[in-house]
Amino acid sequence: MLSETHDPGSPLLDIALDLAESLATEDRFRRLLAAVRRMVPCDAAALLALRDGVLVPVVVDGLQPEVVGRRFDPAEHPRLLRLLGAEGPVRFTGSPLPDPFDGLFLEPSDIAARAHACMGCPLRIEGRVLGVLTVDAVDPGAFDEVGDPTFAVVAALAGAAMRTAGLIEALERAAAHQGMVARQLLLDRRQGGAAEILGTSAAIARVREEVRLVATSDLPALITGETGVGKDVVAQAIHARSLRADAPMLHVNCAALPESIAESELFGHVKGSFTGATDHRAGKFEVANGGTLFLDEVGELPLSVQPKLLRAIQSGEVQRVGADRAIRVDVRILAATNRDLGEEVRAGRFRSDLYHRLAVFPIWVPPLRERVEDIALLAGFFLDRARARLGLGPVRLEPEAREALVAYDWPGNVRELDHVVLRAALRASAGRRHEGVRIAAAHLGLGAVSSVPSGKCAGCEVRPRGPLTAPPETMRDVVSSLQRRLILEALDRHHGNRAAAARELGMDRANLHRLALRLGLWAARS
Repeated sequence: MLSETHDPGSPLLDIALDLAESLATEDRFRRLLAAVRRMVPCDAAALLALRDGVLVPVVVDGLQPEVVGRRFDPAEHPRLLRLLGAEGPVRFTGSPLPDPFDGLFLEPSDIAARAHACMGCPLRIEGRVLGVLTVDAVDPGAFDEVGDPTFAVVAALAGAAMRTAGLIEALERAAAHQGMVARQLLLDRRQGGAAEILGTSAAIARVREEVRLVATSDLPALITGETGVGKDVVAQAIHARSLRADAPMLHVNCAALPESIAESELFGHVKGSFTGATDHRAGKFEVANGGTLFLDEVGELPLSVQPKLLRAIQSGEVQRVGADRAIRVDVRILAATNRDLGEEVRAGRFRSDLYHRLAVFPIWVPPLRERVEDIALLAGFFLDRARARLGLGPVRLEPEAREALVAYDWPGNVRELDHVVLRAALRASAGRRHEGVRIAAAHLGLGAVSSVPSGKCAGCEVRPRGPLTAPPETMRDVVSSLQRRLILEALDRHHGNRAAAARELGMDRANLHRLALRLGLWAARS
């Protein structure tokens, strides 16, 4: 039954008018889906874009937030495959084909667990399929009075909105390549080329904005943050949105470069310049000429190599080991570290002039515990990747598992979340790989894993030395209590020496400082 409070033409008019409005992509699609729900009485709706053969959720309503992080391969979802090949609306009420959103509906009930109404339509513009629009309702007869022509018109307008958003994205990319500072759309879901910085929190929106600002310049950027926060993803996003996107980005792990070969790896060498130099060899700077060089863990770079790196950044010249002339290169430098380079400079372990050259545009990536609203979305993304990697059928998180993920402190950050979800999917799938897999809180293994400082193994068990005197009420309280105990005991053993305590705990001193501030320990001991 159509809504009694809205004229059926009103939502259609709203959608049509929005096509001419200057709206952010996310706002455009959310308003579109709201208009669809006013026209079609449904409990859940989803707008999915077809990108590189995979359906990517653009905006959903009535579904779990993790759905936005998933990717739907039509080959694995018969209903979606049928929609992509259809010429108009398709109804699936009573259909034996599995619902792609099985187990992903919001409370109060799992719609797909019983008979319900389901309807969808491909989004076609000039014969090209841009995506699909789907609606689901608990009442099996909910769509009986919704005619196919009406739904087809809604889908046509949705397709037009999607094409409008695509044209805006193309124009903004063109403006960026011409050196203009253009407004970046909030949601970038390109498959393959550009890295996705997933999340809807204010903290991660700030990172995306800083990436947008620095990407179209040629400035060096220093990406900092704890281990596992995704500094490499930020570097890839900067390169993919830069004027050098068509050129290579070379990744150099400075922590893995022994001092004896670091100079040769970065700048190259000539034949006979040292034992083992049997041929001329170009260094990473030469190979990356015209593109980007990503110096990961730059804080670990030997002091002996730092002056030559500084010269390369300042003058654009490198000199191979054993060579008598310099070579000019055009390379954009991105660097990342989990160390506090300011503290490293004060300690004499890092050159001040190099630090300031690298940190022209600093970007700090927040830890996962400071963006908890992104955990469900990231879990959905990693769960979908784990499902494909393990060759599983449908996989879903039970509500208590989702709550446990949100409550955990994530000392290993996004990388740890990825590993936890992969292990949980493997545990939950034992003996039922081709059936529906439900991940419970017990499969996550978070109860036995304490909050391990970022320098330690994120999967190792840490046993407290004695019982907790006052058991906290939540998992977050338990983790914070154990963190306080471990830090205080380490400080006591080292007579308050924070650097020594950090080394014992296997973490960077800067990370220890930030964690202790959050736990209120410095104020308590000062």
